[in-house]
Amino acid sequence: MEPPAAEPGKAEDRGPAAGPSPVRLLLEQIRPHRRVLVGGGLLSLLGSGADLAMPMMAKHAVDAFADGRSPVRPLLVLTLVVLLGAFLAAAGGYLMARTGEAAVLRARRRLVGRMLRLRVAAVDRLTPGDLLSRATGDTSLLRTVLSRNVADAVTGVLVLLGTVVLMAVVDLVLLGVTLLAVLLALGLLALLMPRIQRAQHQAQEAVGAMGSALDRALQAFRTVKASGAEERETAAVFEAARRAHDRGVAVAWWNSVSDVTTSVAMQFAFLAVLGVGGARAVSGAMEISSLIAFLLYLFTLMGPLGRLTDGWSGLSSGLAAVRRIREVEELPGECLNSGPAPKGVPPKGTPPKRVPPLGVAFEDVVFGYGDGREPAHRGMTFEVPAGGLTALVGPSGAGKSTVFALLERFYEHDAGTVAVGGRDIRRWPLAELRSAIAYVEQDAPVLAGTLRENLLLAAPDAAEGEVRRAVSRTRLDGLVERLPGGLDAQVGHRGVTLSGGERQRIAIARALLRRPGLMLLDEVTSQLDAVNEEALREVVVELAAETTVLTIAHRLSTVVRADRIVVMEGGRVRAVGRHADLLRSDSLYAGLAATQLVTDRSPARTAKGSCGPP
Repeated sequence: MEPPAAEPGKAEDRGPAAGPSPVRLLLEQIRPHRRVLVGGGLLSLLGSGADLAMPMMAKHAVDAFADGRSPVRPLLVLTLVVLLGAFLAAAGGYLMARTGEAAVLRARRRLVGRMLRLRVAAVDRLTPGDLLSRATGDTSLLRTVLSRNVADAVTGVLVLLGTVVLMAVVDLVLLGVTLLAVLLALGLLALLMPRIQRAQHQAQEAVGAMGSALDRALQAFRTVKASGAEERETAAVFEAARRAHDRGVAVAWWNSVSDVTTSVAMQFAFLAVLGVGGARAVSGAMEISSLIAFLLYLFTLMGPLGRLTDGWSGLSSGLAAVRRIREVEELPGECLNSGPAPKGVPPKGTPPKRVPPLGVAFEDVVFGYGDGREPAHRGMTFEVPAGGLTALVGPSGAGKSTVFALLERFYEHDAGTVAVGGRDIRRWPLAELRSAIAYVEQDAPVLAGTLRENLLLAAPDAAEGEVRRAVSRTRLDGLVERLPGGLDAQVGHRGVTLSGGERQRIAIARALLRRPGLMLLDEVTSQLDAVNEEALREVVVELAAETTVLTIAHRLSTVVRADRIVVMEGGRVRAVGRHADLLRSDSLYAGLAATQLVTDRSPARTAKGSCGPP
């Protein structure tokens, strides 16, 4: 089961998941940029420090007026201080913003690199919409945190302390009145911060859940329309959006409470200072200019308090974001380069060379997906010699596709031995194992991009002549001629501009360019017309003469050409043999063959123009 720390798409009423402290995680994100952040923070602090000089300059100007002296000098100094402060603040803000962008880039690189290295078992339990939310929205929050919130929090504290010191210089009695209000506000904010952080975490989870709901509908867009399910799917997304709205409103509520707390505390401080200070000025205990300076400092104090509040609020969002990012980083990943390198496999970065045919052996293999279902394999044992065509047949749920998943090490078997080329697959470096195997899935995914990019996906260094030969062998010549731009034409998102048969042939051509020692074909002729199906079967037969071909077959026309057939049922091997022998010796195979024989016979009779009963 999936650990609680990584349940994308579920906006439950829970706080941040257990694990490393969110503050520690945020510091890990900050550490590579700490020097620039310190520099930018110092510039911002100096800019804010210039603001602290303004009340004193104003006091000197008022005193000059009162004494009949010229106020030009203090006003000129005040103007220069304002301009210098603005320049320093702008420079600091630019440095912080640039650092924020660098941190986002670094976080996205790490996160995307981790996502594409996750184990298949982990990704199967996740939702793409929520993963996208973590790679985009959550990483964007880091920009705000590093470029503004950290500086706001630190600068707010330092400027607050500086303001308090200057207030003490002006009048200690009024400072005591002010501190009572400020300490009350800070105490209330300390109580509110955990609630704000929890609300932020839940809000970001709710946004991820909404992305998952929308992604669910978009991934099956045509199916949704064909099923007339637009209203139901829209309602599901709307419900997820409503939950995100409710979570966002909760965040807004707590932020408003925080703002109001600060504002009310400062208003009370102003009234208290005005009353006490006015009385002291009337009694002669302090000058009017000092009261004006203190009131200006009081108004200045609202700035750092506001920055401090905003900074802590933003930090709450950032802490929730780094926690969600860390949840993905903590998921189990693959180690692609462990183990001794097998012989006969070309190193990375070189044009593909023919890998010698590799045999396959399963011995007492036990495997379960761990999701409450019955084990997919219960002592699976069979052997495929190097070279030739071997077909896996059996009813649905027999464990045929799981054989391919284990050979590619998308999943790790629980017990027994799986060997490729006479070597336990756990002793193969994972990248080298997969470079020796070509896998053609039944739904034949095609990526957005050009036709050439899709063909070269598994063999980026293949020569142009090899590409053209693979195109010809899979009868894609007509498609290349039809598409504007030929091999460099765009095929659309998930190959939407292509037919199902064209996508299958592209997947097969991609596998041919891999020049593997073992080719896994998951019923690759299922979406082809009769002419192209026969042509592809001829290609498979040709491949079987130069490499090992293991195919999951549902059509008799594929099975009868196999050198050996492995009949599977209930996660075990029931029988192994050739077509004619299995027809006589195995009742399950005979039943499957009889059913498939009817399926194969109909198109042939139709092609001959026969419309009578079979």
